[in-house]
Amino acid sequence: MNSERLPSYGGQALIEGIMMRGSFSVAAAMRNPEGEIVIHTEKLGKLYQSRIKKIPFLRGLIILWDSLGLGVRFLTLSANTQTSKDEKIDGPLLYLTVAVSLAIAILLFFVAPAAAVHLLDTIIPWNPWVSNLLEGIVRLMIIIGYIWAIGKVPDISRVFAYHGAEHKTINAFEAGVELTPENVARYPLEHPRCGTSFLLTLIALSIILFSLLGPLPIAGRLISRVLLLPVLASLAYEYIRWSANHMQNRLVRLLIRPNLALQRLTTREPDEKMIEIGIASLKAVLEHETLGKQSSSLVI
Repeated sequence: MNSERLPSYGGQALIEGIMMRGSFSVAAAMRNPEGEIVIHTEKLGKLYQSRIKKIPFLRGLIILWDSLGLGVRFLTLSANTQTSKDEKIDGPLLYLTVAVSLAIAILLFFVAPAAAVHLLDTIIPWNPWVSNLLEGIVRLMIIIGYIWAIGKVPDISRVFAYHGAEHKTINAFEAGVELTPENVARYPLEHPRCGTSFLLTLIALSIILFSLLGPLPIAGRLISRVLLLPVLASLAYEYIRWSANHMQNRLVRLLIRPNLALQRLTTREPDEKMIEIGIASLKAVLEHETLGKQSSSLVI
């Protein structure tokens, strides 16, 4: 199978499950408390087939935002698969939780490093490049520390193992091998289109972009970190897309090594049952796209 002609399939680890997204469809395979595999498939919105997907920079921003909503919805679906009917999460509480989580992430990873380094600037007068480089390093350390810490939580560690199963499954599929647990297990944990790579790319680009702004008062500095996030996200998306499409280039493979190395924090070696979930999810989305089915859920 020639992987260069394949659509770019991607996924997301869920709670005891994996979501896979194709060109027209999305599917999730989740293992319920009884040990059965629950499959949910549905068509993607018209956005994914629109002309927006062909407009550089704009496509990244819109698709990333929609992917966030899609990811949260399927993460909730997987959580609800593990709970009783009375404990299911939905409605306003879900959206409030997502909004608060996003606000905390922006404050912790973008506003806090900017504020801390600005305080240092008042003690030691750096030039703008050094100041923004230091801010980027602080931001990276906070993110790495946060991921490392939550990875010590057993439930999160299992999600990271499902993340590894997702990557292995896609790597095996793109290599053209038969999707069996034995074959998939041999493939790497890392994948160039991973969201972890996106994070590191976004931080690197933030150092460059924020340095171009020059020295700013504290209010301007903090506001710029929030307002320029969509720009950074769009640039990072285009870089990840470009690098994934040029993996045959030796320089590109060298450039993405830090991204792949960082993925070791967000992946774990999966067991056979987790790999089975990855295979079931990918096969479900492939079948759904081939047959053009409507949304469906089933237990196997």
